[in-house]
Amino acid sequence: MTLTAKDATTFERCMAVGGLAVFPADTVYGVACDPDAREAVQRLYLLKRRTIDKPAAVLFFALDLALEALPELGPRTRTALAALLPGGLTLLLSNPAGRWPLACGPDPSTVGLRVPALPPPVAALQAVRWPVMQSSANTSGAPDARRLADVPPALRDAADLVLDGGELPGTPSTVVDLRGFEDAGAWRVMREGAVAQTTVAAALRGL
Repeated sequence: MTLTAKDATTFERCMAVGGLAVFPADTVYGVACDPDAREAVQRLYLLKRRTIDKPAAVLFFALDLALEALPELGPRTRTALAALLPGGLTLLLSNPAGRWPLACGPDPSTVGLRVPALPPPVAALQAVRWPVMQSSANTSGAPDARRLADVPPALRDAADLVLDGGELPGTPSTVVDLRGFEDAGAWRVMREGAVAQTTVAAALRGL
């Protein structure tokens, strides 16, 4: 199923009023809410049966929006983001401004950033200007959802918006720690997933 500009507008409106949305990304289906809406964040964690101390990523649908929202990032880190994103990655970044604390769990000095490389059927979501807190659309610890039918019925039924983007690759994002990149060029893969470590290494080489 192909998403439309109307779907993107509806998604933004859902975020604006504190709603929850099940949506397709570039890896697996996710569930999203406004990262600053406490009640929505609590609903998301409750539906996933996920403890509130586990952080979630903040997702932007365009890299320029992410860079604008994080002006405190240093030039070396910004270059790394431009080399890696968009893509099937979650990047752990230093968060000295304490942005989106509800998404950061017990460590507000770190934020996880996602900018998906959306496949053509769901590319309309690139028009969304709203940052979202997102987590995989599954019960905590359960398999990730490749298709909308794989999303637990209780989560689908409770969401305020459900978008069907057809079948996705089904492998979650690779998590890369870039918190030491600005000063030392240090990085580490915390979880290998949709993007291979060798691909990350090639993108960051020489930066």
